[in-house]
Amino acid sequence: MEQQRTCVLCCCVLVLALLFSHPLSGTAQEVEDEREFDYIEGSEKGPAFWGDIKKEWADCKTGSLQSPIDMSDRRVKMVRKTENIKRNYRPFNATVKNRGHDIMVQWEGFDKVGSIQINGTRYFLQQCHWHSPSEHSINGRRYSMELHMLHTTPDQKIAVIGYLYKIGKPDAFLSKLLNDIMSMTDQIMERNLGIVDPREIRPGGKKYYRYMGSLTTPPCKQGVIWTINKKIRTISRDQVRALREAVHDSAEKNARPLQPLNQREIHFHGQSPKDTFN
Repeated sequence: MEQQRTCVLCCCVLVLALLFSHPLSGTAQEVEDEREFDYIEGSEKGPAFWGDIKKEWADCKTGSLQSPIDMSDRRVKMVRKTENIKRNYRPFNATVKNRGHDIMVQWEGFDKVGSIQINGTRYFLQQCHWHSPSEHSINGRRYSMELHMLHTTPDQKIAVIGYLYKIGKPDAFLSKLLNDIMSMTDQIMERNLGIVDPREIRPGGKKYYRYMGSLTTPPCKQGVIWTINKKIRTISRDQVRALREAVHDSAEKNARPLQPLNQREIHFHGQSPKDTFN
């Protein structure tokens, strides 16, 4: 009996070790090779038809909790008790990849680069990537760029932190990566970056929007906790252009159209969502 209990305990430990040492299956995350779809309006591979391309992508067409959305003041509900997002990141090895329609920085290991904590749950940072123009909008306005920081749990829950950018001074984090990004070609789709510190993507403010949505690329998995920082950052026009040219897809944008809210609540954590946006 004692041997059986020991065996069961060892098996449990092994399962937990495997969960934390290996990346999540592709079903929970975004498509790694994005050449199977595009962002061209009217294209048979465009956003309106993503849900028809593969049965695994059905949520893109039939899902009722899809992203991105417009965060309108008249729809926002104030949250009086604001929860600060607990960030616990550290520098670690990373790779930059051209996925076909966007540039992604992916850190090695499942839990090596740190995590955020939302409602008592730890979500481990996996990667970040950029969309232009921004996918989410505020009061109908789309900005020049949006950065997504994708986090996951061992049981495949997803939380994304989004940052919006307007044209202005260059973004310091992107400036450090740009030479490696621009050195990629059609033949070289990824490059090792060495140590990359995600703490250099600074929050810039404690006010944010939160709602339940989905991934904005196939498979459009739902149940994603979205947190959109209210502070609008700056990025240079040259940086926006460089990110678009680096993917070599000849497209002018890689932003999914806005999706219906469908009675979902948008919570604003902070004093007031009606502060002026620049």
